[in-house]
Amino acid sequence: MIPAYSTCTGKRIRLERLIDPVTGSCLVVALDHGVTSPRFLPGLYDTGRRIDEAIDGGATALMLTRGIARAYCDHYAGRAGLALMLTASAAGRPAGPQVTPIGSVDEALRIGADAVVVYVALGGENEPAMIRYLSDVGEACEFLGMPLIAEAEFPDAYETAEDTGRPADVEYLRRNARLCAEMGADIVKVNWSGDGSSFASIVRACGRPVILAGGPVLASEELISRMQSACDAGAIGCSVGRNVFEHADPKAMMQAISDVFKKPHDQQIAQQAVISAEFPH
Repeated sequence: MIPAYSTCTGKRIRLERLIDPVTGSCLVVALDHGVTSPRFLPGLYDTGRRIDEAIDGGATALMLTRGIARAYCDHYAGRAGLALMLTASAAGRPAGPQVTPIGSVDEALRIGADAVVVYVALGGENEPAMIRYLSDVGEACEFLGMPLIAEAEFPDAYETAEDTGRPADVEYLRRNARLCAEMGADIVKVNWSGDGSSFASIVRACGRPVILAGGPVLASEELISRMQSACDAGAIGCSVGRNVFEHADPKAMMQAISDVFKKPHDQQIAQQAVISAEFPH
């Protein structure tokens, strides 16, 4: 269901390309990792094929940068929505990665995007600039009728809790998700908080449609279980990158994820297809 607060005609039309009007699910496959990952990921070698597999598996939208959106338009135009990434990660800094603006809402309109995406990392030295940029994008989106997907995530998106030595910070995610909503986000993407109860508290605090971030590569059964828990907690979908395009069978993986949100009580066939195509180790 399209959020009731989306009264702008342009925004409503674009949101209906992102959120399936029949099931109310929003299933995004992120292929923007060329500007967010600190290293090149082999799953991106055959980008056109990854796009086709994602859509065939049930993706309602793709998260792309301007160069990839232009180069592979024939693969997704008329088949799935386009969410244009407006931020990159300056991962080579000695002080750690920093979110860097790389695009505008005006450019997204020229490209034909259905949404723009801003990665929101709080707590660092550039937090004031991050909030100002998100606010500016939110204002432009409201004025121009462009949906905003805000990624309320941890600053170290390419590290796991074990890598950083800290558990999932639920309060950080609650604060980040709510801030994104306050700045005008139409859809908020959130990291997994560790359990269904805490994730439900984030969904409630946000008050906007929430989608779960796929995060680091997981075993298939664990990922599907996490997706189901997020669905039960109120998420309308997910935004998954590595767990799809790094999988041995991206289409099957996407189909299994899709079935969680489109048919929450009927997952067995899709899950069995994924188990036979587990991630190589």
